[in-house]
Amino acid sequence: MTIHIANAPCSWGVDDPGNPFLPPWQKVLREAAQAGYQSIELGPWGYLPVAATELRQQLEAHGLSLVAGTIFDDLVSEANFPKMVELTHNICRTLSQVPAASKTHRDNYPAPYLVIIDFGDPVRAQCAGQPDRAPRLAADAWQRMMQHITQLSRIARDEYGVRAVIHPHAGGCIEFADELEQLVQDIPHDVAGLCLDTGHLYYSGMDPLTLLNRYWQRIDYLHFKDINHEVWRDVLARGSDFFAACAEGVMCPLGIGAIDYPALRAFLAERHYQGWITIEQERDPRNADTSLRDVTASLHYLQSVGF
Repeated sequence: MTIHIANAPCSWGVDDPGNPFLPPWQKVLREAAQAGYQSIELGPWGYLPVAATELRQQLEAHGLSLVAGTIFDDLVSEANFPKMVELTHNICRTLSQVPAASKTHRDNYPAPYLVIIDFGDPVRAQCAGQPDRAPRLAADAWQRMMQHITQLSRIARDEYGVRAVIHPHAGGCIEFADELEQLVQDIPHDVAGLCLDTGHLYYSGMDPLTLLNRYWQRIDYLHFKDINHEVWRDVLARGSDFFAACAEGVMCPLGIGAIDYPALRAFLAERHYQGWITIEQERDPRNADTSLRDVTASLHYLQSVGF
């Protein structure tokens, strides 16, 4: 079992490039390398340098490669879709021009990845983690989203050789078990794989190990998080939205939360997983002063249990 472990700018609170409280990108690259990571995700477009030459120089200076880029936006709206096409070209062109993560893999497709996440419906965002309360998309809206994801995935694959992976996300329109099941029926594996995230699965009321087992043949890439169960239970009881919950510390360093990582390690070993896992710990960027401590602790924890 050959597993590579990366991190992502969201562990420093970087999700919205317009947030005035974001830490400098230089700090993120420096601390990711200092913590012992050899690869990182791109984060939201426009946070790290967008010029490929400059980005390459900065990554190489820190001994880092790029494992993935992310679309995190409204994928339902027709009006928003041209912007998503442009973003796909920008991200995938960058992934093809800078140091790429190791392509170690088995049956899963290799890095780099375009991680596709639908997010932007305010009602669904408010209902994150609440499957009985969250309204589902109407059939026509769902099919429009599936068509958009398919088109973006084909651009990534056919024009840049980048593998698209769909990430169910708390507060998005692909979050719960019924939506994940419909997704894998609607989008063929040759078009896009899955990036399952242990923290988002748990947040949304699902057992990560059960879901990894159910969809194993569709998984190309993994995200690892951990959840403070007491905070999670409290924020759901109060109806907090997902990012308010993150600001309250619902995400914690791996190994001190509710998710059983030794069991996940055994599961992956049984299936001879080869490839990438990215650790994330969403937070308010105003709390980024503890990011180095936390991303270091998470990496050391995974290593201590055999990763």
